[in-house]
Formats: sequence, structure tokens, C-alpha cells
Amino acid sequence: MVEISKQARDGAIASLQRYFDRNMPEPLGTLPAGQLLDFFVQEVGGVIYNKAIADAQGRMVQHAGDLHGELFADEFQYWAKSGKKRGNT
Repeated sequence: MVEISKQARDGAIASLQRYFDRNMPEPLGTLPAGQLLDFFVQEVGGVIYNKAIADAQGRMVQHAGDLHGELFADEFQYWAKSGKKRGNT
């Protein structure tokens, strides 16, 4: 089961209550909101977590595939950067 911090849980409960106040015919108390949140986290939390992991993995693979372009330094750049003729060589 995905776990969330107390602060995130409190914020989610408040958001659920606000949603119910604006969109449903009856308000949602704190206890039922907490139970509804627990249901959502248990039932859907894994799907969201797995999607986030897959997205992060994809980004890591993309960046790892471009390590050469990201990290390697261009070699022998003295003359290319100067653009000027230096000495007689």
C-alpha cells in the first residue's frame, strides 16, 4: 500500500470535503473522507505509483542513453574555439 504523510493526508481529506461541498448534495465528514481516501489510496495508489516509477525509469533510460552527448567533453578544441591563426604551425 502506498503511504502518505500526515500533512498530505490532512490536505487530501480537506480537498475531498471541499469537492463534496461544491459538487455533491451532501457534505462529507472528516471520518468518511478519511475512509474514502484510504479506499482510493489502497485501490488506485498502486496504479499511480507504478506509472510514476515507469515514467521515472523511462527518463533515466533516455538520459543514460545520451551520456556521451551529456557528459563527454569535445576533444582538441583549442584551435576550433580560437578562430584565429596562432603562430606558424
